[in-house]
Order: sequence, then C-alpha cells, then structure tokens
Amino acid sequence: MKKWIRFELVIVLFAIAIITCEGCKEKSDSSSPELALNSEELKSVTVKESKKPVSEDFKKYWYAGNAEITSYKLEQARYGEVREGTSVLIYVTEPFLPEVQVKADRSNATNIPVLKLNATKKYLTGIYPYSIMSSTFYPVHGNKHAIKTSLSVQEWCGHVYSQLNNRNDFEFTSHSYFEGEADQNIKLDKAILENEIWNKIRINPKDLPTGELKIIPSLEYFRTKHQDIKALPAQASLTNANGISSYTIDYGTGVRKLTINFTTEFPHTIESWAEEFRSGYGANAKTLTSTGTKLKSIKTPYWRQNSNKFISLRDSLGL
Repeated sequence: MKKWIRFELVIVLFAIAIITCEGCKEKSDSSSPELALNSEELKSVTVKESKKPVSEDFKKYWYAGNAEITSYKLEQARYGEVREGTSVLIYVTEPFLPEVQVKADRSNATNIPVLKLNATKKYLTGIYPYSIMSSTFYPVHGNKHAIKTSLSVQEWCGHVYSQLNNRNDFEFTSHSYFEGEADQNIKLDKAILENEIWNKIRINPKDLPTGELKIIPSLEYFRTKHQDIKALPAQASLTNANGISSYTIDYGTGVRKLTINFTTEFPHTIESWAEEFRSGYGANAKTLTSTGTKLKSIKTPYWRQNSNKFISLRDSLGL
C-alpha cells in the first residue's frame, strides 16, 4: 500500500514538473528575441493611425525586421583641436512601453512603436580614447517629443551617464565623476530636444520646427561643456538644394550652430553634419567645426549577428 502511495506521489510530482516546465517555456517564448519591428510584430503594438499616420514606404522600410546602420568619418573638435574618428548611427524600430519607458520584451496592449537612434562616436584625445553613445526613442505616430533620451561618455578620467525622461515634466538624471556634477535629479519645462531632431528627420522632415524657438541642446553638448542643462533661444531653418535638405539650428554667435544634411526624398538618410562651437579652455579656446561624413550603410538584423563569422560585416561599414 505504501509503495503504491509513493508511486502515485512520484507520478503527481512528475506531472507538476512537466506543467511547470511547459509554463516556463511558454513564458520564455513569449519574449520576442527580435529587436526590430516587422510586419507581424507590429500587430502587437498600439497604433493609432488617425493620430499620426505614416506612409506605406515608411512601413516597408522600417517594419522589415532590420536596423539601418551607417558609418561616418568623424572630425571632432575637443580641447581646442580637431580629432579624427568614426561615428555610427543605428536606426531601428521597436516596441516600447511608454509608461515604464523601456523596450517591451513581449506583446503588450500598451506597447507603441518607436524609432530608436543609437548614435556612437569614437576618437582619441592624445593618449586616451573617447567613447560616446546617445540613445533617443521617438514615437512613430507622435509629433511632440521623444519619450526618452540618454547619454553615456567613457574616457580614461572616468565616465558619465545622463538620462532625460518625458513625463509630466522633463525629468533629468545625471551621474558624473566630476564633483560639481556628481549626482543630479532635476525637472525641466518641456521644450524641443535637439536629440529628437535626428529621429524626426527620418519619420517626417515636414514636421521639423522652424523659426525662433527654445531648444534644449544635445545631452552630449552639456556634458562635454560641463554646463547645466537648459533650453536656449535658437533660430531653426530648413533648406533644400540638389536633392539634399539641410536643417540648421543656430544658437547664436559664439555659442553653437548645428547643420544636419539629409536626402530630401524618403528614406531621408543622414548624409553629413557640421557642428560649429567654441572648443578648448582659456587661451586655447577657439571656434572649430566638428563634421560627420557618410561612409557606408547597410540594413541588417545585427543583434542576430554576434558570432565571429559576422566580423567581416564591419568591412561593409568601413570600420
């Protein structure tokens, strides 16, 4: 009798184990291994076409399950000199949780599609290297502000991380190895974000703001200039010539001027940029221009290409 009871107990435990395992498998499978949205995954995100529709060309290009990766020759002004380096812009659509403000791991009724830009810069300042990356998440069907933008800077002196979240106000958090910037948590009135301009260009450049505006410059600008973040008065303009459109933000003489050049026709690829500002300190300070010039571009699901056999793809980007 006891043996029979033990046998039944083993059967029950075995069944529970199978059910538990299947549950774990189901949970694991529900997490999308893909980074980019494709036409099927788009069905799981909330899309309000009547709010801000996008073209069929946009859907075919950005919902194909690939990222667009473009490399640039970088000439970066830093400490009163121009440094040579490389920059890479990685654009990709993905499902996003607007309240938590992170990428969604699985289907969720509150998911929305965003166009994300990861922008990287790498260059040397003498003996030591700089590595800079910014991330900006902009709602595909919106026309107000990015949901979130962040920045990290690494060099041999230390590293810096900043993040701006779009909630009732702009919530800015920053951590730095510099004493005066060590830990910051502040709120800002909403204004145009320079970081989001790069996303708006790719979605619909007709929505770019022009005229006399209040703009919050890039997070990179504030951190590398060691200034407090705030909106600055600026003049923005959009011009077109020979198939290239140029969007310029001029913060005033001696402050900074940024021009982004992109193809007028879809998909509005970023061809180059120029950033003029004062670089250096004291007697070494001078007005210099940083530039990025397009090298090569590919569309590929890079997150699935982390094996050594894919290293040769970097040659396709000139990296």
